Amino acid sequence: MSLPRPASPRALLADFRAFTRERSRAQWVAAVLAVLMPVIIIIGFVVDARTNIMPGEQLIYVDSWSANRSDAEIIAAQKVRQEQVDAAKAERQRQYQELEKRLGME
Repeated sequence: MSLPRPASPRALLADFRAFTRERSRAQWVAAVLAVLMPVIIIIGFVVDARTNIMPGEQLIYVDSWSANRSDAEIIAAQKVRQEQVDAAKAERQRQYQELEKRLGME
């Protein structure tokens, strides 16, 4: 079984013209809308994928310490920072316990 001969560009153009003449204006509008809706949705996904994906500017605070500080000074500073962290955790826990009482979740 052999394949059909390829059509010439003229025959293709003639077939396309005949096809377009048989269609009403409403069918063409519906066809254009049927193609445009998915294209618009895909463009929306592409635009959304490129929006707000990079992290914003970040500020990094660096403590400046003298180069000749003693181990005792380092340990004292670490204890102060640990106390601050513990106090923040305790405050957060107190807030959650207060919320629990207000919601009656005891």
